[in-house]
Amino acid sequence: MVEIFKTDITSKEEAAKIICLLQSLFPSPKFNFDLKDIDNILRVEGEYLNVEAIASLLNEKGFECLLLE
Repeated sequence: MVEIFKTDITSKEEAAKIICLLQSLFPSPKFNFDLKDIDNILRVEGEYLNVEAIASLLNEKGFECLLLE
C-alpha cells in the first residue's frame, strides 16, 4: 500500500527530521519526500499504514499534512 500526503515542508533538513521522527514511531513503512513536487509530497509505503496518525503527528509539529486521494 502506498499513501501520498501533501505537505508544506520545503527544506531537506525539515524533511530529514520528520522522516527520522516517523521512522522512530512507525518502523515498518518506508517514508520519503518529493520536495520538487508542487505539493511537497510525503510518500509512505508499507503493509499497514495509519494515515490518521501520520497526518496528526505532522500537524502537531506545526506542518500541513493532507492525504491526497
